[in-house]
Amino acid sequence: YWAEQYPFEERMIEINKYPQYKTNIQGLDVHFVRVTPEVPLGVRVVPLLVLHGWPSSFLDFYPMIPVLTSVSPYRDFAIEVIAASLPGFAFSDGAIRPGFGVDKMAVVLRNLMQRLGYKKFYVHGADWGSVVLSNMATFFPDEILGYHSSMPTNVSPLQLFARIVGNYFPSLVVRPEVADRMYPLSKFLNKIILESGYFHLQATKPDTIDIALTDSPAGLLAYYFEKISVGTREHYRYRSDGGLQLHYTKEQLIDNLMVYWISNSMATAGRIYAESFSPRYFGLRMDSIPSSVPAWILQAKYEISYIPPWLYKLKFPNLINETTLDTGGHFLALELPLVLAEDIMKAMVQFRSQYKGHDEL
Repeated sequence: YWAEQYPFEERMIEINKYPQYKTNIQGLDVHFVRVTPEVPLGVRVVPLLVLHGWPSSFLDFYPMIPVLTSVSPYRDFAIEVIAASLPGFAFSDGAIRPGFGVDKMAVVLRNLMQRLGYKKFYVHGADWGSVVLSNMATFFPDEILGYHSSMPTNVSPLQLFARIVGNYFPSLVVRPEVADRMYPLSKFLNKIILESGYFHLQATKPDTIDIALTDSPAGLLAYYFEKISVGTREHYRYRSDGGLQLHYTKEQLIDNLMVYWISNSMATAGRIYAESFSPRYFGLRMDSIPSSVPAWILQAKYEISYIPPWLYKLKFPNLINETTLDTGGHFLALELPLVLAEDIMKAMVQFRSQYKGHDEL
């Protein structure tokens, strides 16, 4: 289908329907989409930086942009969406020397928002985007007005200890209605063994696998679609078609492949694993440093892992809410864009209520 039927010119028009830009930050060209709503008098426009993960791209947020930028009589604000490509991904440059992990990306993307004229702003992240923004909220707590994540993570030693304790006494760690997302521990470990091969490859020998993915479109498709399939629902590994078209269109999936293929960014994108699972980065102990930024998390039923809110509060003491879904997988922005967009807007209403009486966005 990709080789013979994919409507390239039509999809090019679709991908280009929102304004896209590049600007040079610390020697790297950073690509981003910026959509500013037209609003009536009395409605304030507030900035929201949204970041994707791997193997996703800025295109994941396209279905959400009309909802996020809409004007509602029930809100006194509308959202300007800035959807940036992580450094090394798609049309953003990758680093030319080692050591450029998620902490360095956080600084570059914060500087992007400064370049756009925003001293304070809101953020949403998924997958690696969530980790980058957690770092940003740690470095710049006075600039991030609210942090929304659809994949909260914490790899602190306490998190690992709590997970082990909960295997024997689940009620000490997690609410009964969501305990099956964490336990039994053997189920979680089996999942890690079966599904983390790509992670180990990219965290230890990223250039080896990425040379193959850069050389072969068919290889890239197979590698990418397998991750989309299992990330959507773990049990889809048993389906001959991977269950892909139960949730996505062929065009959506191949659009993302085209972004990686045309930009030749598989190698620079894949290195995020090696640079962020390194002694240098772990030595920073970022997950053990609390951030005062107001936070809101959404956890889908079939996300890769689940983290109890009390544990996440050790990182974000001002955790306002946890939304738990009875459906949805890892690629939530594509699978359930309306659900995710509505949750982000609910979070932003609550974030803004904390600043009443202050000159905040």
